[in-house]
Amino acid sequence: MRVLVVEDERLLADAIAEGLRRESLAVDVAYDGDAALERIGVNDYDVVVLDRDLPHVHGDDVCRAVVDAGATARVLMLTAASGIRDRVDGLGIGADDYLGKPFAFAELVARVRALGRRARPAAPPVLTRAGVRLDPARREVRRDDRPVALSRKEFGVLEELLRADGAVVSAEHLLEKVWDENIDPFTNVVRVTMMTLRRKLGEPGLIDTVPGSGYRLR
Repeated sequence: MRVLVVEDERLLADAIAEGLRRESLAVDVAYDGDAALERIGVNDYDVVVLDRDLPHVHGDDVCRAVVDAGATARVLMLTAASGIRDRVDGLGIGADDYLGKPFAFAELVARVRALGRRARPAAPPVLTRAGVRLDPARREVRRDDRPVALSRKEFGVLEELLRADGAVVSAEHLLEKVWDENIDPFTNVVRVTMMTLRRKLGEPGLIDTVPGSGYRLR
């Protein structure tokens, strides 16, 4: 899942981003409205965590731009203005959810994951296929009831393959959804991650390479 955190308090923005990365999410950060609009224009985000009171371009205008563009990204407004009128106004301009500051990080993660599920075709909270069970909320993977310890990126790749439900997933899609904007588009990191993921899942092999197209979970 790809998330954009838009927050002008840099320490808070970086802390949120790092916390979400520990949950195996791909996270970009913007510290003002201009930077947010630039990133939204070139990246396919599932969720935008958006502070309302931003410099340069107000958070409300960023939210409107996401809605007007017809983007699939879901908007979680995160702001100190948490009165009823503020929540109503935020939802009225197109936000999908609203969380006031201060907040419990566990609640933020739960809301981001819930919005992420709504940003794409419906998928169950726990993903299963071919004896593999992946629980994003608990960050647990089991194969045939055997626990499998995965790195953050391996977990993210497996989640995307499970969400595809047997369809082919391209390396470009995996780079978009599992890594952030700092990744080199010409890197072989997807191939290397796929190699270690296959090894950890064990035999018989579950992930097929589809030449010229990508990868598929049997």
